[in-house]
Amino acid sequence: MISTKGRYAIRVMIDLADHDNDTYIPLKDIAARQEISKKYLEIIVKDMVAGGLIKGASGKGGGYKLLRKPEDYTVGEVIELMEGSLATVACLADGAAPCPRADTCETLALWSDFDKLKHDYFYGKRLSDLVKQ
Repeated sequence: MISTKGRYAIRVMIDLADHDNDTYIPLKDIAARQEISKKYLEIIVKDMVAGGLIKGASGKGGGYKLLRKPEDYTVGEVIELMEGSLATVACLADGAAPCPRADTCETLALWSDFDKLKHDYFYGKRLSDLVKQ
């Protein structure tokens, strides 16, 4: 399940793309348009800045803006930054220890196929696909 943190991060990215004019967009404006608490968005954008999705500036004229063009972002990278691994089962997560049952596991192919579908779907969607044209 994708949490509100992941869903709101995507909404922030869409808002930044929708209002991109190469200036910083105040968080209060994003919060008002998206009807999300500014205090909660502060937590989310901090992670997004640290993760290299957006950049921020404080003070007069400050706010947030995209680091890349909307077509250069995938929905998958936003979700994984905010949510962590999207692996369905622990043994398929990046960096997981080898599963001692992998050779005999009757469900591994099921989870592996599902994870591939999920990955391909989210990484196949670009931020630009979600922005109003």
